[in-house]
Amino acid sequence: MQVITVLSLGTNVGDRLNFLTLSKTAISNTIGSIQLSSTIYETEPWGVDNQESYLNQVISVQTEITPIELLNKIQLIERNLGRIRTVPYGPRTIDIDILYYGERIIDIEILKIPHPHIQKRRFILVPLSEILPQMHHPLLNKTNQELLDIVKDDGKVTQWQPY
Repeated sequence: MQVITVLSLGTNVGDRLNFLTLSKTAISNTIGSIQLSSTIYETEPWGVDNQESYLNQVISVQTEITPIELLNKIQLIERNLGRIRTVPYGPRTIDIDILYYGERIIDIEILKIPHPHIQKRRFILVPLSEILPQMHHPLLNKTNQELLDIVKDDGKVTQWQPY
């Protein structure tokens, strides 16, 4: 059965653009066809200060794999691209989060869908609202655009311009 999953990509270590590109290639090769891609945004760190700014992007992917298989494949992609989990919200080569998996609600220890922090993070809501503004959050009963309109996070999110 085909489902659309929405993923957030973030990187703030090394060649950030290359890590986004490599992660999207790996996602296309192992998870499914990328349907939509947001603009790339440069964003302030969230959760831990004193680190480089991030490049963030949101994509939607058509897949046939289960949510747990999706999580496992995402974690493998992260490891293959040098992600080492040491400091929560700390620097990383690539971070891939599952924002939505169709309209499914999953609440188990290793996986929560929709992602529990969507409504708190401007760096997620700006690119998410760019590509899927009318998509409804199944728990909060608001569209992505409505969530962006009321988010309290005032972190800087700007369209990325290569130097």
